[in-house]
Amino acid sequence: MGETQQGFPPLVFVNALRQSFPQFSQKSKDGHGYAQQDAEEAWSSIVQMLRQKLQQDGSSSSSSGNTRGNNWVDKFMAGTTESVMTCDESSATEEPVQSSDVFFKLDCNIRGDTNHLREGVNIALNETIEKRSESLGREATYTKSSRISRLPKYMPVHFVRFFWRKDTQKKAKIMRKVTFPMELDAVEFCTEELKKQLIPIRDRIREVRKEQEDVERAKKRQKRMQKEHDDLAGNASEPLEKRKEKEKERETKATGPDTEAQLAKQKTVGMSASGGDTEMGGTETYKTDAEIERERAEKILSMRKDLLAHVSPELAADEAANQTGLFELRAVITHQGSSADSGHYTSYVKKTGRKNIDGTVGEEDGKWWWFNDDKVSEVEADKVETLSGGGESHSALILLYKAVELPSKKSIEEQEKALA
Repeated sequence: MGETQQGFPPLVFVNALRQSFPQFSQKSKDGHGYAQQDAEEAWSSIVQMLRQKLQQDGSSSSSSGNTRGNNWVDKFMAGTTESVMTCDESSATEEPVQSSDVFFKLDCNIRGDTNHLREGVNIALNETIEKRSESLGREATYTKSSRISRLPKYMPVHFVRFFWRKDTQKKAKIMRKVTFPMELDAVEFCTEELKKQLIPIRDRIREVRKEQEDVERAKKRQKRMQKEHDDLAGNASEPLEKRKEKEKERETKATGPDTEAQLAKQKTVGMSASGGDTEMGGTETYKTDAEIERERAEKILSMRKDLLAHVSPELAADEAANQTGLFELRAVITHQGSSADSGHYTSYVKKTGRKNIDGTVGEEDGKWWWFNDDKVSEVEADKVETLSGGGESHSALILLYKAVELPSKKSIEEQEKALA
């Protein structure tokens, strides 16, 4: 599916799904085809079945949800939360109840003032529950506050757009616009203990990225300056004074006014006393572009090594978990329409780099596949950013995030060899 834009009918898969979960075999009320089902329910059912079937080393799925067992789904898709439930009424005498829970997706609850994914997730992590209070002898309101103690490598976020309306006795859809990031920083949802492990890693990753971006900008600026210089040199028919003005303007634009004086100094260094403004014997050396580029590469290598050195032993031991606190968006399931019982589902999947002959994977081009029934088209990332809802157009229902990885030891070794 990643190598072609041709549609592929997953008939065997759909039939197996309907056999395992009969609700997906329900016929539509008008007698034409099957009834539309909730995409989140289908997703959860599929993950549940994978959890049962994808055992490793002959192990069985633990009902307790041991996230470090040999079950593939538990390893890579299950997170854990630490929760505290407290009665909201001051007259209650019971102690707060602490618990640990396993989750396979984060919910994003939507209220009238919810504008961004992080707000909706925080609402879901601080939920209000009504249950019987033993100390009061009646129903009471409790607040269950949860924080993530383990982030999985793959984490779906579910926009809870469909809900049951008591007044109409029907399911309805929340149309509110809720934006989401292409890169999710999940550190704020974590326990204090996990935050202490993740924050140094997250911050160092951002520092490495900034340095890499500065290097890329410098390379682009150098190419642009070289092209302008070549164009200027090729236009020898222009008067000398005009060419000098263009060259001065180009240097000022590339370096800024603060360093213009330094360039002027560089040009006059070594000139004779009679031919220039500097004294005889004045010499200064300047680094070549290659030397500057090497220094920057060595700095980035040092920063990447420092990054790995700050990974806690506990995080390093759990390779199937998110070790950076950052997630990148890889797929989106959308729903089009205003009704909870009708409409149209599609999905967007970020393109991966094509496999090379040697088995390595090439760089990604940043584009996405849009799966619209049997129509598959290529779209820009800007299109995905428009799926925040707010009307009857396509709105995100499930987001699939993948952990931003730590730099591998192999890539660092290769970089060291290249600089040797």
